[in-house]
Amino acid sequence: MPATLQNQLENAVSAVSLPWTGQTLAESGATVVPGENGDIAITLAPGYSFAASESRIRSLLAAELDGIDDPDAVPLRIDGEVQRHAVQGTLAPVSGVKNIIAVSSGKGGVGKSTVAVNLALALRLEGARVGICDADIYGPSQQIMLGVGAEQPVSNDGKSFEPIEAHGLQMISIGNIVDMGQPMAWRGPMVTQALNQLLFQTNWRDLDYLIVDMPPGTGDIQLTLGQKVPVSGAIIVTTPQDIALADAVRGLKMFEKVSIPVLGLVENMSTFVCPSCGEQTPLFGEGGGVATAAEHGIKLLGQIPLALRIREETDAGKPTVLAAPDSPQSLVFRDLALATAAALAQRPRDYKGAFGGIKVESS
Repeated sequence: MPATLQNQLENAVSAVSLPWTGQTLAESGATVVPGENGDIAITLAPGYSFAASESRIRSLLAAELDGIDDPDAVPLRIDGEVQRHAVQGTLAPVSGVKNIIAVSSGKGGVGKSTVAVNLALALRLEGARVGICDADIYGPSQQIMLGVGAEQPVSNDGKSFEPIEAHGLQMISIGNIVDMGQPMAWRGPMVTQALNQLLFQTNWRDLDYLIVDMPPGTGDIQLTLGQKVPVSGAIIVTTPQDIALADAVRGLKMFEKVSIPVLGLVENMSTFVCPSCGEQTPLFGEGGGVATAAEHGIKLLGQIPLALRIREETDAGKPTVLAAPDSPQSLVFRDLALATAAALAQRPRDYKGAFGGIKVESS
């Protein structure tokens, strides 16, 4: 290929940005590399997969390159392997899981579970292997949102559970184990024991990410998570109004105390989208998530609209990312998932177990 193409490619990686991070391809580690057969290609190993969104990047690159009208012809090679990342303290990994991401909120009613399930489905859509654990023991909802109802997990040995398969996800919820018609009148020790069983006695299979849908607040479950569960990162879901943001900040401080890195903040219900005319109205205030994230030095990973279809599709057991993957609402969740994966990819890697046992022998 002519040298001018190499120059064009080098200029393009400095000009084209990843929509979900705002970083250019060059800032994300992309390089222009000659191939063995004299060809030239852009190579990128971001530490996460964006298989379903690769076409978006190819289109942006094609617009920067003279003489390439077909985005599929852009010489782009992506290594989407997900790495295992460091966790708090010296906790050992959960078997079958590379990274645990906790989805938390300082208070209830902010749409945390809806964000969690669409986050998991969006990561799956991009090519990752994903599971979701519903740790909201008092108010589990993932069994409804994923449409598995009262289906119970199988135990082949009487000691562990096989995860339930739902839309390409591996999932487990207390709602699939106990009778949800009965109140969960459990004290703290029983709740934390249930969390341990869900996480450690489920036979997760080769997951890149396990999304843990946390209960709201900063109580026993959160403390157990910080002390016993190897968490690679957490995201905090809030709405824009002051009272929710105040609780979100308390959640942030709690994660800091237990040394779990916060990947960023998600502002849910940021604007109400009229289902008739499409007009957007900031019912719960405006700019709160942006200001809070900036004040505390964390990323604002996404702003999710308050849209009727999100509620309807989630209640029907087919969340928006699954029901309409190319809808405007779904694209917001997909960018949130990629921003979360990118933020995690920038964290230190976990090299425990990367090297075999080293024996020092005296001569």
